[in-house]
Amino acid sequence: MTTSLMIANRQTWFGAGSINQLIPLLEADPQPTLLFSCRSFLGGAVHAGLAETLALLLVGTETVGHEASPRDIDQWVARWRGKVRRVVAIGGGSVLDAAKAFAALVEHPLPTLRYMEKVGDSRVSGATLPVIAIPTTAGTGSEVTQNAVVTDTRVNMVKASLRHNNFVPQVAILDPQLLAGAPDRVLAYCAIDAFTHLFEAYLSKTASALSREMSLTGIRLFLEAWPALNRDDDAREAIMQASYLGGLTLSMAGLGVIHGIAGEVGALRSYHHGQVCGRLLLPFLALLAESEQPRQRALMAGLAARLFPDRRDNPARYLLEFITRHAIAPFWRDDLPLSRRELAVSLEKSNSKNSLLEYPPAQRRKMIEQAFRIE
Repeated sequence: MTTSLMIANRQTWFGAGSINQLIPLLEADPQPTLLFSCRSFLGGAVHAGLAETLALLLVGTETVGHEASPRDIDQWVARWRGKVRRVVAIGGGSVLDAAKAFAALVEHPLPTLRYMEKVGDSRVSGATLPVIAIPTTAGTGSEVTQNAVVTDTRVNMVKASLRHNNFVPQVAILDPQLLAGAPDRVLAYCAIDAFTHLFEAYLSKTASALSREMSLTGIRLFLEAWPALNRDDDAREAIMQASYLGGLTLSMAGLGVIHGIAGEVGALRSYHHGQVCGRLLLPFLALLAESEQPRQRALMAGLAARLFPDRRDNPARYLLEFITRHAIAPFWRDDLPLSRRELAVSLEKSNSKNSLLEYPPAQRRKMIEQAFRIE
């Protein structure tokens, strides 16, 4: 039996209104605290209700408008080194990753690129400032993962992680009310990212009985939430739980070919990561529907028996139809071009990661061509 290690937050608050735990947490342990956030939260009603008290507990705020680049992180480190002892992150996955990367690298001497997977030449030590992570989207699960994703689409053309068990935020606050009012397309992009984490972790060759059970729970929550993301409090609560479980299971079991391709596309184009994963998920499900690989077939049969026992004939095809039929935003219809050079680069650099099968270049190419418009 495969064993796995689960690393999680020291404290996790969950439920409507749980963001109100933030002020007492900061007041209980006064420290120079830097806030990382986004314009949508800082301009919203929830922040307005906290702003007066929160401002007294902060030394400053950094606004994150996109996936952080190595240059962004180096600039933040130069500005705040020695002035901060704790970090609060309130926002989507890009905000949380930026805050986690900053919290770690402000405790390291070298520039960001030196520590990044794929391109770096130095190992992170694990030193980091404590992070309180409060997601305002439900997709990446960054509030409970060991990695901080850094993206440079302009200079080095790389999307990679800083990774250490110590980089899991000490505290996560999961408040489903923070999802209210998000645009339909953002809700859909993020939710499909959460599903892809759960699904790839379920099918991973390094998954354990524990991680697969957690993946199944998360997938069930996704299926319940997906059709009603934009209109139902129960759906928002379910998808936030699914996203959190996706973060846990991807950390335990790893991801597969979808993320093996998506990371390389993300290094070339500033497309929403969840949308990229969703676009690749659809041809992957079609490929999976035709798979004769015994272990894949057994796992899919087990998934269907647990989650939709009346539709066992072709579980992958059922998921494909369910996702497209019930989507609140048709994420697969937007025009997302890739040049032929970008196709070649993505194909060359991508891999199957922890998939049960090794997907050869021809199959990866087919997935890319079906997911994007090649110019």
